[in-house]
Amino acid sequence: MTRHIAFDGLCNFRDLGGYPTADGRPTRWGRLYRSDSLGKLSAPADLERFRALGIGTVIDLRYPWEIARRGRIPEPAGVAYHNLSIEHRPYDQAEIDPELDPWRYLADRFAEVAADGTAEIRQVLEVIAAADRPVVFHCASGKDRTGLIAALVLSLLGVGEDDVAADFALTELATARLVADWHAANPGRTLRWPGFGRAPEAVIRLALADLAGTHGSVHAYATGALGIDERLIDELRARLVAA
Repeated sequence: MTRHIAFDGLCNFRDLGGYPTADGRPTRWGRLYRSDSLGKLSAPADLERFRALGIGTVIDLRYPWEIARRGRIPEPAGVAYHNLSIEHRPYDQAEIDPELDPWRYLADRFAEVAADGTAEIRQVLEVIAAADRPVVFHCASGKDRTGLIAALVLSLLGVGEDDVAADFALTELATARLVADWHAANPGRTLRWPGFGRAPEAVIRLALADLAGTHGSVHAYATGALGIDERLIDELRARLVAA
């Protein structure tokens, strides 16, 4: 099976299938996808590729003002669309101080999202669990907000931290394109932070350690801070883990 799915307008669209869980069963292929902004999905050939995946639900994790500025998946795509903005404290990654520890800085932003966005994160999990067709979730670059949701879902499915971290770091394959796209969209600006577009394993490992330190585990965060019950976690596993 193919993890990375090629689109002309997208650079970070991939399948979350094939990861082993604690009981040895893999996550299902073709059920859950992660991506950079589907607002870039406009070429007819790209739309045909997207439709061929049979996706029935799109979860857009961006702020409404990002959607107004950069667009969203076209209406004729024939999918249920949910805008669930999980981040509540915007920041400009291009302006991150190069003198800061970049991966600790990003992990701290992830901790803010996990704390601030509990209502929206819970809704994301509920939408994924209830969907009867494949789902894709995305933010702008498919890196941080998307990476956090992917890590939470995979962890709840029983995927080990090493595989969760490896999945997060696959965005590194898109870094050059993300940087080029930023320059194209921001003529005249200087990209101050040399780590822009990066997604090393260290970031998500720090974020998961922070969740464990605060809540005990991802599972405890889900059932405590997010307020979801075991039934919903069981529904996620039934839908996304092979029988």
